[in-house]
Amino acid sequence: ISEELQRAQEEWEAVEEIQSGLGGTSASAAPLISFNEALQYFQTADLSEYRKKVQATVRRQGLAALLHFLFGPPRLQPQLQGERELALAMAQCGLDDNERVHMRILQTIYKKLTHSRLGCPRYGAHWEDLGFQGADPGTDLRGTGMLGLMQLLYFITDLQTLPLAQEIFKLSHHKTQAQTFSITLIFLQDFPFCIMSVNITHIVIQALKEEHLSRECNRRQQVIAVLNDLYVAAFLQLYRVWKWQHKTIADSSFLLKELESSAKKKPKQLLKSLEAYMNRSPTADGLQQLSSPSASLGQEINFTGICDLQVELEGEAQLI
Repeated sequence: ISEELQRAQEEWEAVEEIQSGLGGTSASAAPLISFNEALQYFQTADLSEYRKKVQATVRRQGLAALLHFLFGPPRLQPQLQGERELALAMAQCGLDDNERVHMRILQTIYKKLTHSRLGCPRYGAHWEDLGFQGADPGTDLRGTGMLGLMQLLYFITDLQTLPLAQEIFKLSHHKTQAQTFSITLIFLQDFPFCIMSVNITHIVIQALKEEHLSRECNRRQQVIAVLNDLYVAAFLQLYRVWKWQHKTIADSSFLLKELESSAKKKPKQLLKSLEAYMNRSPTADGLQQLSSPSASLGQEINFTGICDLQVELEGEAQLI
């Protein structure tokens, strides 16, 4: 009887997939993909076109170059250069509709965030509900490429980080009401979750390019794992400040700049904060305080997307 029930369940799920709006395309029927499986794909895929665009390091001139040489972080060890190039090549690789793994990553992100067993159309307003800017997530990935989706995939599929991802996603849809003198005030703390994720990946990429993560990568003999941990740590920091200091989308530009500064100047501190959070130690709930933004909360600040930027390969990092 159990076998018959299982077959019936599988048949019903197949019907649901076809009814999901994809017309039975391969994207709909594709199984969920883990971060490790997706990473293995990129490790074996031909990324030579994108590797050519990867710079050794951010170029510095004059006094900046001298100070970095004398007091800057150590260089990445030679045996880790290949992993660094892979990460930066993924950041150059755009979302390709013809690549099955790309589509599986996208579908997994949708299903995990919506708790749906159904696939979804490649284009549509449903992506805006997850925090992309429009109907096509691919347009938001300029400057981070598939690394932007890979880090989001890691965040929502790793069992240790999944609860945090769920809390942040919940906060991104948060609206609070307060009754004051018979007037109902609505505080909007919501923000575009996926766009914020891509912004944080952009910060992580810049920290890697400028060698701020070399010491930690050398210590752990890993690159991509360090990038993922810094990504989660930065998201945790943003979440804490956003939630407990009641930030809104008007504060996003300032907070991202502060976050970029922390990721570059104090990556070890961010990583320790994440470790404490994962271990649920008493210091896990401590906040790294950020100063108040100079802009008024009432002042309108547009939340700029990656697709609106001209990506700079050299010089100072630009926030998204």
